[in-house]
Amino acid sequence: MTITIEEVIQLVDDWSGKQAEIKEITGGLTNKNFRVDIDGKSHFVRVPGASTELLAVDRDNEYHSSKAAADAGIGPKVLYHLSDHKVMIIEFLKGETMSIESLAAPGMPTRMAQSIKKLHAGSKCLSEFNMFRLIEFYMGIVKEHDVRIPGEYRDRMSILSRIETAVLKNALPAVPSNNDLLAENYIDDGQMLWLIDYEYSGNNDPCFELGNTCQEQQYNEDQYAELCGAYFGETRRHLMARMYLFSIMSDFGWTLWGAIQNKISTLDFDFWEYTTGRWERALGMLDSNKFPKWLEDAGR
Repeated sequence: MTITIEEVIQLVDDWSGKQAEIKEITGGLTNKNFRVDIDGKSHFVRVPGASTELLAVDRDNEYHSSKAAADAGIGPKVLYHLSDHKVMIIEFLKGETMSIESLAAPGMPTRMAQSIKKLHAGSKCLSEFNMFRLIEFYMGIVKEHDVRIPGEYRDRMSILSRIETAVLKNALPAVPSNNDLLAENYIDDGQMLWLIDYEYSGNNDPCFELGNTCQEQQYNEDQYAELCGAYFGETRRHLMARMYLFSIMSDFGWTLWGAIQNKISTLDFDFWEYTTGRWERALGMLDSNKFPKWLEDAGR
């Protein structure tokens, strides 16, 4: 059983004998999240969800990456780490939790690129992140636990080797990456966009980070181009192609993540709808007449 928030509070020596105000923060898809106020100071407490090892979450790497992001000035400070329970207590950021709608505002892709570059310039992660290998791991979980996945998924997996070959040509040096920059993992304090949640952090090709976050925000071609140009200093065809291919891999991989969550999660969330939505989006890009050109351009 996972630890309760009341038990967490009892384990923090600095909080002993102090009045704690607890408020659960909804919206998380993996963990239970809480705001805990102690003597007027707010803290963010992350309690891991059930069976997250089946989702390939490495809590030691997450802790290391969270500290590295804080040192880079782009992530909140880690205040306490209850390693036996995989619980982290971090600085509570004051700002607006972003959404797909708010990140569609003019200039947002440029602001996002500035924050991503700051993270990528920081200390390396303990682990590497490779979506191709993660899909292989997830497929093992699917088989072992009899997880339901979209019917056409296995038939489409043959395309993965072609995408991997394309992105391995002239691959960019791996940088410390979040790898899961959905809208809610950006916090706007009015001056910069903070990046949170390092469960899937790992050293990776920066084009995965860029393509993944574009896909999460459902960006159009102009927004892809703005993010690319703001990050690299110019918008080049091969970089855009790599971003598009990695955005396909994002949907390919997180489709399986959603299917496994649909099997194991105790959270009140429709993970099957999430799964089918990601898969339909992946199919849309795979079947696009632009896909062959992305494969060709990515290795230029």
